[in-house]
Amino acid sequence: MLATVPATRALVVATPGAEPVPEGGYAAAVLLDGWALLGRADLRAAEETVRRWMNAAALLRPAAELVVLGDAALPAVQALLRWDPITHAERELGDRAELGFPPAVRMATLTGAASAVRQMLDEVRLPPDAQVLGPVPVDESGQERAMIRVRRAGERRWPPRSKGPAGCVRPERRQMS
Repeated sequence: MLATVPATRALVVATPGAEPVPEGGYAAAVLLDGWALLGRADLRAAEETVRRWMNAAALLRPAAELVVLGDAALPAVQALLRWDPITHAERELGDRAELGFPPAVRMATLTGAASAVRQMLDEVRLPPDAQVLGPVPVDESGQERAMIRVRRAGERRWPPRSKGPAGCVRPERRQMS
């Protein structure tokens, strides 16, 4: 892995986070596989994608070309195109608060053998307002996962919830008018 590259003509191929710093900046950059970064099963996928893209774009020289392969309507792509991570972060925080996800709430995850997860849930002393989500199967090995959500200090209410399949708690769907 190279830390820097000279200011000569070159094609540099790098993985996200391993981009060498160019003398004078890159003349152009192509950000590939936006769908792969944004489609990861991770609560912070969009946030992490915007961070990585902006770090790569910051290595460009003034007036350089930047091409991102991703749907221009996606909020993460818009954050990059507008160079506006603040609005993206505010939107993410609002969405997470509405759905009861961190950092708006505190959350713990229990993953393990089904019997162990259920035993832990039966024996643990939880705050009175704690919500237990699950347990749900993780894979065919018999592992299960449960999540415990607790409001942060000062929060008085939960976002609206409804029961989904197999008793799982899921957000209510909002009707668009």
